[in-house]
Amino acid sequence: MSNNTNMVPESYPMNGGDGSNSYTKNSYFQRAGTNAMKAIIDDVIAEKLDVEKQISSSKSTLRIADLGCSVGPNTFIAMQNIIDAVQQKYQSHGFASHMPEFQVFFNDHTSSDFNTLFASLPPERPYFATGVPGSFHGRLFPDFSLDFVHSSFALQWLSKVPEELLNKNSAAWNKGRVHYASAPDEVAQAYTAQFAKDITTFLDGRAKELVVGGLMVLIMPGIPNGIPHSSSATGLMFDFLGHCLMDMAKEGLISEVQVDSFNLPIYVASPKEMTLLVERNGCFSIERMEITQPWARVDDLSGQACTMHLRAGMEGIISKHFGIEIIDELFDRYCKKHGEIIGLLESKLNEGNQLFIVLKRI
Repeated sequence: MSNNTNMVPESYPMNGGDGSNSYTKNSYFQRAGTNAMKAIIDDVIAEKLDVEKQISSSKSTLRIADLGCSVGPNTFIAMQNIIDAVQQKYQSHGFASHMPEFQVFFNDHTSSDFNTLFASLPPERPYFATGVPGSFHGRLFPDFSLDFVHSSFALQWLSKVPEELLNKNSAAWNKGRVHYASAPDEVAQAYTAQFAKDITTFLDGRAKELVVGGLMVLIMPGIPNGIPHSSSATGLMFDFLGHCLMDMAKEGLISEVQVDSFNLPIYVASPKEMTLLVERNGCFSIERMEITQPWARVDDLSGQACTMHLRAGMEGIISKHFGIEIIDELFDRYCKKHGEIIGLLESKLNEGNQLFIVLKRI
């Protein structure tokens, strides 16, 4: 069995449990993305899933993996949607008597809160559930063992912060900033290069694990082709977070050295970038790729709602670097200043902020 054990990526767990600051209670932006894509995924399965091949292979189980599943409940919604669509295709083609059993693999880093995930599994689920700890920036499953791969709001996380960002002698040293959105070109280029390495490794692994004809649905933050990174909604939010940290440094609550050495390992890709990486891999056909606007459906873009969303995803990595004691102060500042960017943020959300991709193993 082949297994990539050389790469040990950084781990960036979401807030576990089900408390007021947990990812479970504050992941409605991601849920909006999942809900917005349901009809499109239904169409993809209806058009692209080869059930006759599944039946002729005498496989009695259809295996689905959700990579970067976090702690729920969004992963359960997504998996149920996929299974419903597969069952509908079998029934509509007269193959109800050949309906497979379903096995779902829930994957995330070993530091993810699998206890909360398993405790909240739907009791009447139509599938066998399995946890798979480990990074998707490497092999996770045996050769040709998966029929369907899903990943939502996970691939934007880099396996590590580009090393150049922390080198004071490098043109990519990201002094006074925590992201690349408004940074010099050298910083953005370092992020782009790391993202390309990570996606290459991701695609290489999935190419070995998916059966020929298997489908992969990827949902991630995205930016339209030709739009500057500084104009993305995600970049705007992270720049604003960086400003709050710098304000705290100027007041002596943290040090500027701490801010200079902190960079968010998140990259927002364009369709053009992903197309080039998929084509370079050569093992997948691009069945669909588009920028969508799911956050336009989110009713609550208030400072409190956006802050809770950001805190649920970022508290772990921020507290690991700066200490847990600054978290309340940081996000209180972010919430109070949110009004300064809400108009601009809403306009960016209307431009499209999510990349939806369907690949087929060839």
